[in-house]
Amino acid sequence: MKKKLIITSLVAAAAAFWAFTWANEPARSDSEESSDTRMSGRLISQDDFTRTAENTVNGVVSVKSFASLRSREYNNPNEYYYDPFFDFFFGSPRGRNTPKAQPQQPSQQQTGLGSGVIISRDGYIVTNNHVIADAERLEVTLNDNRNFPATIVGFDPATDLALIKIDATDLHVIPMGDSEKLRVGEWVLAVGNPFGFTSTVTSGIVSAKARNISSMTGEPAQGGIQSYIQTDAAVNRGNSGGALVNLDGELVGINTAIYSQTGAYAGCSFAIPTTIVQKVVADIKTYGTVQRAVLGIRFGEITPDIVAKYNIKGVVRGIYVSEVEERSAARQAGLQQGDVIVSIAGRPTYTTAQLQEVIAGLSPGDNAEVIFYRDGKKMSTTVTMRNNRGDVSITRPDGDLGLGASFAALDESTARNLEIRGGVAVSDIDPDGRFGRAGVRESFIILAVNGSRITEPEQLKSICKQLANSAAPQDRVLFLSGLYPSGKAAYYAVPLSD
Repeated sequence: MKKKLIITSLVAAAAAFWAFTWANEPARSDSEESSDTRMSGRLISQDDFTRTAENTVNGVVSVKSFASLRSREYNNPNEYYYDPFFDFFFGSPRGRNTPKAQPQQPSQQQTGLGSGVIISRDGYIVTNNHVIADAERLEVTLNDNRNFPATIVGFDPATDLALIKIDATDLHVIPMGDSEKLRVGEWVLAVGNPFGFTSTVTSGIVSAKARNISSMTGEPAQGGIQSYIQTDAAVNRGNSGGALVNLDGELVGINTAIYSQTGAYAGCSFAIPTTIVQKVVADIKTYGTVQRAVLGIRFGEITPDIVAKYNIKGVVRGIYVSEVEERSAARQAGLQQGDVIVSIAGRPTYTTAQLQEVIAGLSPGDNAEVIFYRDGKKMSTTVTMRNNRGDVSITRPDGDLGLGASFAALDESTARNLEIRGGVAVSDIDPDGRFGRAGVRESFIILAVNGSRITEPEQLKSICKQLANSAAPQDRVLFLSGLYPSGKAAYYAVPLSD
């Protein structure tokens, strides 16, 4: 009996020692595992972060934009003063209390700084449209400090994407990933050049997908397309146009914006998903502009108020069709006012952002199945997408807009007499053209278009091209301000859509 008691005591002591050791083990164990964590069914280690960073920094570049800065003259009340648009990622606003200066020859200075992602070994780079907007010259710096001049292949203001090209070979390419496979909570890295610090890598998780931020900022979406990947990876000025990659080193998004009440990073960063990036880049390379699909409906997200107001049955989430436009893909497919769309092309469309992302990935002529509810019954139809002209023809970037006028840079003598620093002179106006119908008369001098100061016909052409690529016809308007040779100021609105 005594021997049995001793053995039992020894076993109890051993168990107590083992329990004490196990209870104090986690700190040592965590250290040995190098902060491993489990995600999506596999073990993620510190090596995944370092390996991903090493494989992606060489595929991200610095993009600098340069433009001519002209002195301003403040002694002429007819001069149109333009306070340059300040994009959060595009640099510091210029002071307004500038003293009167004598006319000078234009000098080219750096006006913007952003990032870009190499997507092909022969020099194609994707970045944000706002990084290269209004640039007269672009310079790209690789991670190895080599500099190259860059040319603009094409751009798309509606998605804030642009494609540029440098003359180089054997470049490091970040492989394209599938943003659809991203999961909320998944680790991602943001690679870019915040504040000009090159090859900067920050980490975070996917906070949300298909995020529309226009409701938070109080500003309308550019071109009506907002469907972002939200992360908490630190993004600041200069990161714009940089890469968002998963831990496999694949590109899943282009960093574009942050939400902040202070102007500095505050935990919410937004990237354009590769489902949109791939479509835009492919169209620009092939056609020079985006072949944008239009469904042709006016809509809103389902809310409890809408459900009660219209007595909606069978569904509590989706896109409520408030109007079906004439000559539209939706009308041809049989969609009606009051329908609730829940899926297009096999992808859910419960929110505006989800709908925009799906449509942005389609082209005119594409067929897509639409799942919707009508009177409480689940139904489906096949829609053939159309463009904003109501057909499936290819959109050309330099199509004839029917302006019906000729344009030339204002001669120095006239500019000097009017005490302005330049403009675009309008001549040969066709009464049946867009300028003629808007009331513009011979010899009108354009000083600004849609708030942008212009002095060259190419600038007018660039603005027209951006508007022609817009998905919203109501936004395709030229707002002109300028002078006649007599010094009389005039303002016109020239619609680019019939």
